[in-house]
Amino acid sequence: MSVHRSVASPDALAPALRDVRAVVFDTDGVITDSARVHAAAWQQAFDAFLREHPPADPAMRRPFDPQDDYLRHVDGKSRLDGAAAFLASRGVEASQESVRAVAEDKELLFTRRLSEHGIDAYPGTVALVRALRRAGVARAAASASRHAGELLAHAGVLDLFDVLVDGGEAARLRLPGKPRPDLFLEAARRLGVPAGRAAVVEDALAGVEAGRAGGFALVVGVDRTGGDDTRERLLRHGADIVVRDLGELLGERRGAQK
Repeated sequence: MSVHRSVASPDALAPALRDVRAVVFDTDGVITDSARVHAAAWQQAFDAFLREHPPADPAMRRPFDPQDDYLRHVDGKSRLDGAAAFLASRGVEASQESVRAVAEDKELLFTRRLSEHGIDAYPGTVALVRALRRAGVARAAASASRHAGELLAHAGVLDLFDVLVDGGEAARLRLPGKPRPDLFLEAARRLGVPAGRAAVVEDALAGVEAGRAGGFALVVGVDRTGGDDTRERLLRHGADIVVRDLGELLGERRGAQK
């Protein structure tokens, strides 16, 4: 059953969002400030692996970069896909057991960091989601992470979303990971809104590719780094617009970068 309602106050939203009936948000780095925690956990896990199993090429032994390597190879993907992609980028012919071991190490490190430091939601995202709710626009959170519901609950924003499709649901339904669009399409389906009338908001290259592949009406890239290189890569990979903060999509007074 559809959960969307008629739009009541479109002026609260930037023009780019006024024709969509639903918005699907990625979680890590878009709703919650958890991408940095994921990246730090990956860095620790990968660096330990590279020390124990150094690539043949010395240039490939450099430490994991929590910004560039994370964005290129890991962000937006499942743990196993992310681990395999990064190790392949360093020329490591890792077995399935090795990939799984690195992914499990990262999971333990992430859980520990999460319990020690907690996670906050981005104020600009919260303001936008609340404006969408007031305007009657359906909202979904989607993530390859099995921790998505826990993160949203800890940040106090879980109740702002009509639908959550997390890594556990993706595994249960056997949805392929990003850059395939299946996760986002499932979220839109549960909202009762076709992709052609919905938007996707993502900070990962694989995520904006997925939004474009899914035929969504609008793909919004989020660049928390503020670097021209990251912004241009998001645009090249499928974003229609890129913003530094989702508060930029509130009303006409704040314009998104094109």
